[in-house]
Amino acid sequence: MASYLQIPRQAPHDGQGDGLVTFLPHRLNRHPVVVRGLTADELWVCAGLSAVAGFLAGLLLAWLTHSIAMVPTLIVVAIWIGVFTGGGLLRRQKRGRPEAWLYRQLQWRLAQRYPSFAAYVGGRQLITRSGRWITRRQRPTTSIRRGAA
Repeated sequence: MASYLQIPRQAPHDGQGDGLVTFLPHRLNRHPVVVRGLTADELWVCAGLSAVAGFLAGLLLAWLTHSIAMVPTLIVVAIWIGVFTGGGLLRRQKRGRPEAWLYRQLQWRLAQRYPSFAAYVGGRQLITRSGRWITRRQRPTTSIRRGAA
């Protein structure tokens, strides 16, 4: 029984190889998943938006209760809730789709809703045609006679 720490033996070099790498990892350039299916960038966005929401809610609650300690408390609670609920929602949205789907979807929505802002997020490079796509086979315009030589 081989131990998992053993390094597999390589075939002896016969001088016929061209020095190319024979093994290339499948997901070499993908961002690693950090928490609940979110990559680091998605985690920062989710935590940042949740922190802003917690700050605003904390300001309101601090004003009502006359306790400034509500602001950092609600920021931490909002980040916790945002990361775990937002992570679950984003994981469900991204399941079975290509890696860049989320970013292209956000880019497309910004380009549709705010056309003047589209140039800043690269929305002009997207195909934003609306309407039906039709694929038809048409007969050739010149008629071909059968049997004529």
